[in-house]
Amino acid sequence: MNLPNYEFLSAPIQLITVLHLLTLSLHFLAMNLLLGGVIIVLIAGIRKQWDDPTLVKFVKLFPVAMAATITLGIAPLLFLQLVYHRQVYAAAIVSGWFWLLVPAVALVVYYLLYRTSLKGDRTGKLSVPALLVALAGLLYISLVYSSVLAMAERPKLIHELYAQDQSGWVWNPTIGSYLLRWLHMILGALAVGGYWIGAIGKNSPVAYQTGKRFYVTGVAVAAVAGSAYLMTVPGLMQTRAIWVLGVGILSTLGSLHLFFKKKFCLSGMLLLGSMLTMVYARHMVRLLRLADTYRPDSMRFMPQWGPFGMFLICFVVVLVVVAYMVRLLITKRSAELSSSGAAN
Repeated sequence: MNLPNYEFLSAPIQLITVLHLLTLSLHFLAMNLLLGGVIIVLIAGIRKQWDDPTLVKFVKLFPVAMAATITLGIAPLLFLQLVYHRQVYAAAIVSGWFWLLVPAVALVVYYLLYRTSLKGDRTGKLSVPALLVALAGLLYISLVYSSVLAMAERPKLIHELYAQDQSGWVWNPTIGSYLLRWLHMILGALAVGGYWIGAIGKNSPVAYQTGKRFYVTGVAVAAVAGSAYLMTVPGLMQTRAIWVLGVGILSTLGSLHLFFKKKFCLSGMLLLGSMLTMVYARHMVRLLRLADTYRPDSMRFMPQWGPFGMFLICFVVVLVVVAYMVRLLITKRSAELSSSGAAN
């Protein structure tokens, strides 16, 4: 009996790539709001830069941001598995227990964010210990993903590690292959978190100035970490990714300029465009590292337009609904912060 062969792409590789880059950028936008926002609120709370009621109003956003991060992260992970299933699955097996702990840690983080938000409603105080534990969980999840996905780009390393140890407790030992990339992501989260803090708190001078400071500082230090990482990827300078990154840098500078002018909608659009270019650069890095062992465009193409059509319809509907909900949420929080500032 011949077993069915599932080694095929159900849509053109170009379409899959575009959808993967777009959905991953949206996931990063929500994730950076969450991670960067938690870090900024914690720093402000520990240093007593703001009053607790103002910080609590931002904390109320975190459960929503967590839900958006998880929801928007499903699609890019599925597109990644569709094209790079062998590499990602094998890497996840090598670090199996670290990978399986991610959902459990995410549940704990989700609980802590809700607990902090509800406690803030009751007491008007910021729960720093709960947010610190939540931050530790978010950093763990991000580091596991960086480690495993970096390992997936090195099939030979996967083979060697699995041959030595099949316990599932093997961490990616090539720290240099993902540490700078991970730092770039964390620092970028500070920048995006600063944008969101400033945009939502535009009517609060303290919130806006804090957001602006973190946005500028985050962009500067993330650029240094990103440039250092690019230097470790041989051959990247000869690809079109460099030109795309140039566009991304201009988009970021334009976003900063518009942020200073308090034109937050246009600034956010340029910020998303900049994020798309960074995600595209990550995609090119993966292609370069796997060039000797795997080419995605070499896979068979057997179209399944029905499921893809359903995905595209649902995706557009979800984007419209989420955009509407985010607009309502930001408008409400901005009004609350404005009224708090007037009362103070």
